[in-house]
Amino acid sequence: MNSTNTAPQLQRLDGSPVRVLVVDDESNLTELLSMALRYEGWEVQTAGTGLKAVRAAKEFQPDAVVLDMMLPDFDGLEVMRRMRADNGSMPVLFLTAKDAVEDRVAGLTAGGDDYVTKPFSLEEVVARLRALMRRTAVVADESTSLLVVGDLTMDEDSHEVTRAGTEISLTATEFELLRYLMRNPKRVLSKAQILDRVWNYDFGGQANVVELYISYLRKKIDAGRSPMIHTMRGVGYVLKPAD
Repeated sequence: MNSTNTAPQLQRLDGSPVRVLVVDDESNLTELLSMALRYEGWEVQTAGTGLKAVRAAKEFQPDAVVLDMMLPDFDGLEVMRRMRADNGSMPVLFLTAKDAVEDRVAGLTAGGDDYVTKPFSLEEVVARLRALMRRTAVVADESTSLLVVGDLTMDEDSHEVTRAGTEISLTATEFELLRYLMRNPKRVLSKAQILDRVWNYDFGGQANVVELYISYLRKKIDAGRSPMIHTMRGVGYVLKPAD
């Protein structure tokens, strides 16, 4: 993690990193999820069985749990019941099979907070976890304020973004990228700077992730309007009020 990062992070109320427990018996999946969550600056532990998950929850005291419905020893509902016996308010995000509607219904009825269906995007899991942890007030943001560039407005506290009064829905990473651009209006930012500040991680030259997210943002911020996000070829990107 790069200590020069200035993007506000989700933190525990005592200022330490938030903790997430990822429970799934597919090791490839837990690895991918762990990597994505660590990019956020969060502490992550994993478990491949229900029994290990319950034990890990006791020791690790996570702020949220990503929990697969189908585990080799017992199902996600039983795991959640056992975890909640120790910590009644622990937010749980269930992972369910695409066609298992009854799983999702059962999970939410039994007290799960949210679910995503496989296959899912890592982005979506991160965004849902952020929302869950905010909702259950286990975390706090650094104090922030309103950012305004032209007719684009961002409330860093409520995470509401509007352009010309129209609300724009952003994923967690899109929000952080736009926040960085809006904190540096009319300033050309290189891909390396954006990677460092938004992803808080050295992608080893994989700057195309920046291009990808800039294109996502453009579709939401600039579509059908005068563009605010501009490419400076060979240099980087700049956000400025529309002409």
